[in-house]
Amino acid sequence: MKAHIIAVGSELLIGDVINSNAAWISRQLANLGVDVHYHVTVGDNPARIHGVMAQAIEQSDLLIFTGGLGPTEDDLTIATIADYFKTPLISDPESERTIKSYFIARGMPMSATNLKQAKKPDGAITVTNPIGTAPGIAWDVSAKTGKTTCLLTFPGVPKELYAMWPQGAEFIRQKQRDAHENAEVLVSRYLHFFGIGESKLGELLADLMTTANPTVAPYVGHAEVKIRIAAKAQSEEQALAMIEPVKAEILNRCGDYYYGDDDATLEQCVAKLLTAKGYSLAVAESCTGGLISSRLTDVPGSSAFTFINMTTYGNLEKTQYLGVRAETLKAFGAVSPEVAAEMALGMREKTGHTIGVSVTGIAGPDGGSEEKPVGLAYVGIAGPGPGALYVKKVLVNSRYSRPDIKHWFSQYVLSFVLQNLRGKLETEYPALAGQAVSPGL
Repeated sequence: MKAHIIAVGSELLIGDVINSNAAWISRQLANLGVDVHYHVTVGDNPARIHGVMAQAIEQSDLLIFTGGLGPTEDDLTIATIADYFKTPLISDPESERTIKSYFIARGMPMSATNLKQAKKPDGAITVTNPIGTAPGIAWDVSAKTGKTTCLLTFPGVPKELYAMWPQGAEFIRQKQRDAHENAEVLVSRYLHFFGIGESKLGELLADLMTTANPTVAPYVGHAEVKIRIAAKAQSEEQALAMIEPVKAEILNRCGDYYYGDDDATLEQCVAKLLTAKGYSLAVAESCTGGLISSRLTDVPGSSAFTFINMTTYGNLEKTQYLGVRAETLKAFGAVSPEVAAEMALGMREKTGHTIGVSVTGIAGPDGGSEEKPVGLAYVGIAGPGPGALYVKKVLVNSRYSRPDIKHWFSQYVLSFVLQNLRGKLETEYPALAGQAVSPGL
């Protein structure tokens, strides 16, 4: 079965709304063994929708529409579909009752236009909406097209689409059974890497990227690179069994840069290891302004490992709260490996937590120099253990925006913490690593 995903809405074309539904539906269809051949976006215009439908019917067996199911005049997907097939619209009594009940339960007046949403083409099946007022339809139109064609419609609101999808999925499965299709499933796994570029990763995995099943492909993410491994098989279990040896080979070659799978984030991976080891972490931030603390506390259960973090943006605060020596600041400047070391040591010793972490840098767009450009930062990690001190230099592209540079800095900090927890971190400044305590304490 081949699919066409058609997103209806002028707001998508002008960029007011991002079409996340197409990507989500594609993943669901892959799980059903349906190949998605096209994503199309079309405005709220009947003639253009008809043109898109004509092309889709020629190219695909399954048409999935999102958007245009609301009560206003520009919500015309159902009426336009019915008009294309010269089929009258009829009102679905159950949909009418559901819509009326929705407003009664909320004590809200209902406009007569809301009942427009209860209309469907004669012969179509209603796809109920458990959390909204706009139902969809499931419709086999093979008799009208002279070929195997069916379609589904869903609202554009993502949470309503998600709630209605199981009904659509069952409709698709039934069509597959009717056609005696022995559908294969497509299973994908994403491996996340940080600290290595897409081109280098592609070079290391070049031979694996030529295989047909499973396929291996790199993708650039937000301050990271992802490797997608996708396998087609008769079952999810078989596909996963095909993926595992490929994953193992990738990690054998590039494991030093790998941090997690699928939806994992760096902060989640750090949190998991901190919790498993029973360690606590205290972070002193300067240039990132609390971003690292925010990311760590986004992880559920973060109260098990993070108790106090500081944003010591000014030099006086670095001295007063962390014990950074005034003479160190004067001799080397706030953005220096020496200050990063004293910040990390001071954070650990002032708080008594297992690991003290620091970052000091220049996020731009101003404040850089030839010696210390925008995008430069130093990261300090003190612990675990009283004599452990690691200092790392970071250099991010100075042409990035200030928020992007801050995000990259936070990625580096979390990556270094993860390497430390895995026992793989090495300092770039051995002379500083001998400090057992911060001199200013």
